[in-house]
Amino acid sequence: MTSAMSPSIRTRGDKNADVPCCGMGRIRVSTVIDASPKAVWADVEDVQSHTEWMADAVAIRFLSDRTSGVGTTFECDTKVGPFRLTDVMEITEWKPRKAMGVRHVGLVTGDGVFTLKKARRGRTRFEWSERLIFPWWMGGPLGGVVGGRILKRIWRKNLRILKARIEGE
Repeated sequence: MTSAMSPSIRTRGDKNADVPCCGMGRIRVSTVIDASPKAVWADVEDVQSHTEWMADAVAIRFLSDRTSGVGTTFECDTKVGPFRLTDVMEITEWKPRKAMGVRHVGLVTGDGVFTLKKARRGRTRFEWSERLIFPWWMGGPLGGVVGGRILKRIWRKNLRILKARIEGE
């Protein structure tokens, strides 16, 4: 999240980024994919296709004329158990084969980033990191802790699906 949105929220480059503040849910999952960063990026750069490997993402509707790159905005219908919401996001970082960052500006706010790093033997380390702030009616700080744990399990599964998808399993 940018400092303009909330100056008390630590950003990705901060040395204390893993220290939660403001009752945030902090989620970080990763996997190693047996494919180059170029091949992994070729799949994940297609934002519309994220519903094919994210179990919690039901549908994506672009709000901007852009469908890729910084400034792209979209709604993502999200379902976690019995809970459904429309997550509004804006792409804030776009570094082909390296990183895709988003800002959540809907009911749940925060920021997230996919990072791709070259690993041994031509593989890619794919990391998904998010900081989410839940509204009071979703439990506020407690919702952030509980929701973060639930989302971490879901996103680990999402990365297993992404890995199998790219590796052709």
